[in-house]
Amino acid sequence: MASMSSHIAWSHFFPLVLGAATPLLHAQTPTTPLPDIVVQSGRLVQQQFDTPGSVYAIDADTLRSSGPQVNMSDVLNRVPGVVALNRNNYAQDVQISIRGFGSRAAFGLRGIRLITDGIPASMPDGQGQASTVSMTSTDRVEVLTGPLAQLYGNASGGVIQTFTREAGDKPEAQVQMYAGAFGMTRTDWQISQRTGQVGLIADYSTFATEGYRANSDARRQQLNSVITVDVQPDTRFKFIINVFDMPYAKDALGLTASQLATNPTQAGTGAIDARTRKAVKQEQTGLVMEHAVNRDLKFQTRVYGGNRTNLQYQAATATNPTGAWTGLTRQFEGMGLQVNGKAHVFDGQRMNWVVGTDIDHAQEQRQAGNAAVGEKTDTTRNELNEASNRDFYAQANWSLGERYTLTTGARQSHVTLKSRDDVPISGTHPDNGSGSVNYTATSPVLGLTWHAQDNLNIYINQGKGFETPTMSEAAYTLLTPSTIKGQFNPNLLASRSKHLELGTKWRPSSNTRVDAAWFQIKTDDEIVTVRSSGGKTAYANASQTSRDGFELALRHQYDSHWRGHVSATFMNATYAQGFSNFVNGTTNNVSAGNSLPAIPKRQLLTSLQWSEKGFSTAGQKPSLGLEASLELISRSSMWANDTNSTTANDYALAPGYAQLNTRVRQRYQVGPARVEVSVGVDNLTNKEAISSVIVNQSSKQYFEPGLPRAWIVGVQSQIPL
Repeated sequence: MASMSSHIAWSHFFPLVLGAATPLLHAQTPTTPLPDIVVQSGRLVQQQFDTPGSVYAIDADTLRSSGPQVNMSDVLNRVPGVVALNRNNYAQDVQISIRGFGSRAAFGLRGIRLITDGIPASMPDGQGQASTVSMTSTDRVEVLTGPLAQLYGNASGGVIQTFTREAGDKPEAQVQMYAGAFGMTRTDWQISQRTGQVGLIADYSTFATEGYRANSDARRQQLNSVITVDVQPDTRFKFIINVFDMPYAKDALGLTASQLATNPTQAGTGAIDARTRKAVKQEQTGLVMEHAVNRDLKFQTRVYGGNRTNLQYQAATATNPTGAWTGLTRQFEGMGLQVNGKAHVFDGQRMNWVVGTDIDHAQEQRQAGNAAVGEKTDTTRNELNEASNRDFYAQANWSLGERYTLTTGARQSHVTLKSRDDVPISGTHPDNGSGSVNYTATSPVLGLTWHAQDNLNIYINQGKGFETPTMSEAAYTLLTPSTIKGQFNPNLLASRSKHLELGTKWRPSSNTRVDAAWFQIKTDDEIVTVRSSGGKTAYANASQTSRDGFELALRHQYDSHWRGHVSATFMNATYAQGFSNFVNGTTNNVSAGNSLPAIPKRQLLTSLQWSEKGFSTAGQKPSLGLEASLELISRSSMWANDTNSTTANDYALAPGYAQLNTRVRQRYQVGPARVEVSVGVDNLTNKEAISSVIVNQSSKQYFEPGLPRAWIVGVQSQIPL
């Protein structure tokens, strides 16, 4: 492993980037211009080209062509500034970070906000699960990075929003079936129907895999349904029902460097004996109402609620020699109100504005204990954790003449974390696990856009953000340098960040678009691992960090048959201040200048697509005939721990790699039905790679191997009803 270096992977970059970009210098007359896209710019809706920040949209065709639509990482790697790592471990979800925020997450999402159909999928403390998004019925994904994301409150280092497709004018059924390497199967059934003013999308999907590694098979199923009711031309109700059921996902755990070199298909130490696995079930409902008072004033309200159960069995440790278990039962609910308006100020200059409030609450019963051979033997922990927020926000875009737009905004946030110890008080267990802590922050944003030309915008903006610890991060307290106790830690501070972004958006022609941004982020009181031992991790505020980088997105429609895409990120994320942590009794010094783990310094995705009959315009069904694509994904090396160690017994550097993926699709018209047959191969050249890392893993089992060459075939059919 140590002989693999990041520059090897990057030697593949430049020929392919040059090949994709060369047509820009010799552009043909466009036959299919790139569409204008409307996105969420902070809390305001506007054309993507005019947004004073980095916003990227992924359309339905890109989602469908990515494959079986199981993991968000399959499409999020197209977005500059986003690191989306597929663990190939469905017990821990994909690992997603945006400009470095969220990279420390051992499971699920941290530090970024996830919103589905206007309903938060992240809890008030910043925890979220990407797996609950129904990718098969998603019509669009938007990713907001930079200072504007701070208008979404706590832990909004970036914002990912997904939108379910709406019912068409004609009733239709859709069926998808996929099969792939390592026992992967995927099915999906959808119905789309509109009756009068009522539209229905109902989507049921299943997924199963035997897994590439030992102890890595998983099963899950999901229902996503959206009903829209246009009771009046100016009033719409949207009802959302989402059910996610994963009866089991076995956890292969990570591998040490030596285990990885010996056999990447093996499970981590103790996984099979302890039958490590996770079971999850979540049910959520929501209602969004939109009402237009007139063309210049609109209201939106939302209410939602749901429950989630999570049961996880962990491997044996020194403190739990036969294994352990953790169970969470969560109830969550919330509501919000938002008012959008337009006005004329400053002698008739235009202003778009929004004000709103969010109130969210989640509580979960956290239980834990010892296990033997993957079954509970006792209960040693029982407590009620709560997280809530009450936020107010406002944003305004002010037109200053024809060439300038001023963006202002702020969010006032109040977040509360509570814990109540429900284990009976005794001599061996005093009531010392209860407590609460409040966090208050104001997150201002200020930006200016110069509309230099009709096809060129240059913007600068800055803002402040904050991130509280999650309830999982506050679940353990470091009593002494050698002792971690499972009790609520109210002493963690929220980390505070300052964001600066300078960017440009350029359309040299109707079929070419270039977005570029430079950013700098300074964070105080970064939440870091202070001790990890026996499967327990305690956190502290121990450091300042610095993130700066450059992002580039280039899209070009060569002609109606060819198009290309390039997305590149160059980022340097380091600790600006040193600190010490403790791992299994050893004190480690983290030096200033060390790299933050799980963040590659360089990342690139470039793709080339061809369509026999020509690509359809936005909003239309894809053309019949043959389509093919070739995609290169490459990342430089990344660290798996804070100390950036490369010793023989603590090797924590995941080398860089480059991987080729290809897809071929053929669409037919068979009577009234449209049928699509697809074949894909990931990792075409069968390169060895580490797909993700487990940050600061106490047993040094940092590495989760990527898949070797893997095939997938699929059949989709759309049938009018």
